[in-house]
Amino acid sequence: MPLPKAELHLHIEGTLEPELAFALAARNGVTLPFADTEELRKAYLFDDLQSFLDLYYGLMAVLRTERDFEELADAYLTRAAAQGVRHAEIFFDPQAHMARGVAIGTVMEGLGRALDRSEERHGISTRLIMCFLRDQSAESALQTLDAAKPHLHRIIGIGLDSAEVGHPPAKFREVYEAAAALGLRRVAHAGEEGPPAYITEALDVLGVERVDHGLRCMEDPDLVERLVRERVPLTLCPLSNVRLRAIDVLEEHPLARMMDAGLLCTVNSDDPAYFGGYVGDTFHAVREALGIDQERLRELARNSFEASFLDGSAEDEALRARYLAEVADYSFD
Repeated sequence: MPLPKAELHLHIEGTLEPELAFALAARNGVTLPFADTEELRKAYLFDDLQSFLDLYYGLMAVLRTERDFEELADAYLTRAAAQGVRHAEIFFDPQAHMARGVAIGTVMEGLGRALDRSEERHGISTRLIMCFLRDQSAESALQTLDAAKPHLHRIIGIGLDSAEVGHPPAKFREVYEAAAALGLRRVAHAGEEGPPAYITEALDVLGVERVDHGLRCMEDPDLVERLVRERVPLTLCPLSNVRLRAIDVLEEHPLARMMDAGLLCTVNSDDPAYFGGYVGDTFHAVREALGIDQERLRELARNSFEASFLDGSAEDEALRARYLAEVADYSFD
């Protein structure tokens, strides 16, 4: 049985495997610019963030109906359960779908059907986080939040993703303030390709409670000290960092140094269909490449539940306590 863990940085659109992409394309009458799944899988060997994003958004054309989104989420949950995931806080990008004429309700209800039965079918509790695309306008983000209001029972929080450089967190101050007023939790991608100052800005201007990636905080000792002092969780994605060239090779990833510094680190898969592995694969990879020992792996698993948004009710707290007990009792033998 794999080590129990939570996954806090997972884009559901990034779980679209080539086989499902072709199946949905056939069902929806979409022609993909690839001969077969093998050719498409080769295209997953991209060179940088932009080439990844081009493919990532291009493949979304196959996602059209509630059934498509339901099957996408269910396929992820099946894989996640096999790799020890007990709780998942899942990102989705409504603007990318609305721009194609797919209503936000179609996306959220389709995902919601899979998530509603996740505990019974997969043994995974779930939460949904709606992300804004930072390379689109702040006005678009506000319009998206407004469109989501009839569906707020489906989401726990908001996030900020896509191309980081040139799109500082402060651009989205207004929509984050509006989301906070609605009682939504707040996270944001910062410090992946953007500078450490973006992490500080996400904390101070957007009021984020968790930093997605946060890799480049290590360039600013004062920021590291603050993150440690305030116990701000970082949702690191080591395989993603290598595939997107933020880190040359996994052996150079600063995860171990970040843990040594006292940072509250978690390990996640980001876009696993594209980046070469789901979260259990990522745990195995960092163990092999960085020499992360069993107790450090247990620490990462414990951090994942402590950093989760399972804190809104007595029921949530009881669930988190149960998961933490599973981690404490886990035997690596």
